[in-house]
Amino acid sequence: MFEAITHEEQRGQVGIGTLIVFIAMVLVAAIAAGVLINTAGFLQTQAEATGEESTSQVADRIQVVSQSGNVTDVSGSQGVDEIDFVVAKAPGAGSIDLNQTSVEIIGTNGQVAFELDELAGNVTIFTEPADDDVVLTDSSDRAEIKVDLDASAVGYDNISAGDRLSVTFTTASGATTTTEIRVPTTLTQDQTSVRL
Repeated sequence: MFEAITHEEQRGQVGIGTLIVFIAMVLVAAIAAGVLINTAGFLQTQAEATGEESTSQVADRIQVVSQSGNVTDVSGSQGVDEIDFVVAKAPGAGSIDLNQTSVEIIGTNGQVAFELDELAGNVTIFTEPADDDVVLTDSSDRAEIKVDLDASAVGYDNISAGDRLSVTFTTASGATTTTEIRVPTTLTQDQTSVRL
């Protein structure tokens, strides 16, 4: 049934064959492990980047502290021709460059979108000296954004008493903040500004 190997040469050849098969299996396992480790490292890097971008998209937004309007004559009655926003960075947000922030206004006069850097000097940081740097870096920073509705950069008509607007600020990371503007139904000629 079993044949005994009596020659030493034949016995060595069987051992070398087994050794070659064993080495081949080790090489295949090492290559497979290298591919798995490389893939795992790539997936970890991609997951970290996705997590950071997702966090930025949620956290790196601005917060509207207050909003007011400049009251003026609009088509024979009182209305608002400029909206002033005071904004700060939201809790947990990183530095926010307001020059890279876009604004979308939707209301009864239609829809417009523009970048804050198109407002040419109408964005100022209260807590810093006057310069071109309009980046919110600290939670105590406040910035004033003046939006002249009928300016060429904005292209939205003045709003009348009783009108409503939806204003959305989108930062460079994609985080959005939406605020509602409601102009009071009664505006008098004595008023120069109104809280919205």
